[in-house]
Amino acid sequence: MPRPAINVAVRAARAAGNLIVRNMNRVEGLAVMEKERMDFVSEVDRMAEQLIIRDLKRAYPGHAFIGEETGETGRSRQTWVIDPLDGTHNFLRGFPHFCVSIAMLENGEPVYGVIYDPLRDETFTASKGDGAFLNERRIRVTTRDGLSGALLCTGFPYRQRRHLDAQIGMTRTLLASAEDIRRTGSAALDLAYVACGRLDGYYETGLKLWDMAAGCLIVREAGGRYCDMAGREGIPESGNLIAGNHKVAFALVDALQPVLTPELLAG
Repeated sequence: MPRPAINVAVRAARAAGNLIVRNMNRVEGLAVMEKERMDFVSEVDRMAEQLIIRDLKRAYPGHAFIGEETGETGRSRQTWVIDPLDGTHNFLRGFPHFCVSIAMLENGEPVYGVIYDPLRDETFTASKGDGAFLNERRIRVTTRDGLSGALLCTGFPYRQRRHLDAQIGMTRTLLASAEDIRRTGSAALDLAYVACGRLDGYYETGLKLWDMAAGCLIVREAGGRYCDMAGREGIPESGNLIAGNHKVAFALVDALQPVLTPELLAG
């Protein structure tokens, strides 16, 4: 049975997802701002985040919040981390791959996670120690024992184009063994797909906490592993993340060491 916090987060994610879908046909009329170079936010992102925070605050008024658009509010050992629309670039172009991501951290560690894909009506959930689920069906990472034949996923960090050479090097190195590499534009959904076995592994640099908090927990509760590029466990402060089943995650760490810069290997 889902924990009460999961039920609250699922309701908030679904409400935000419904708002996002209702606005898909008016994308050209939305107010859009460039926060940083090639990093866009729309009024839908902001409305969805406000809706999520409102619903979570009703249930947990003493908790803190970190939202991609509104920043950090409150102080508590329980902190909700929210990405109201992971895949904004996709949404703005009508590319049907984006999601709502909500996690609750306790003393910095993710204990509840929800990722909701409103177009496919898929809800990925996890509670620490209780396993991971897709629409209430238990999910597991793949059993692949290495990179040979693996289907991997990544992202090209528009905030960190200085790492482009390393990114190309990673792609070249991994394609020597892997079946293929996808680049979908939503880190949270990528991690959810690793958790349910649609992908064997994932790697990306330059992520933010809200991009990966829920997805990392869901991967771990599905029997997988997440770490930084040097193999250190935990959500990396650097934002440089590897995830997959244990064998694939270790294989990714080993394969990427020769092409990573010291900056990318830092925690």
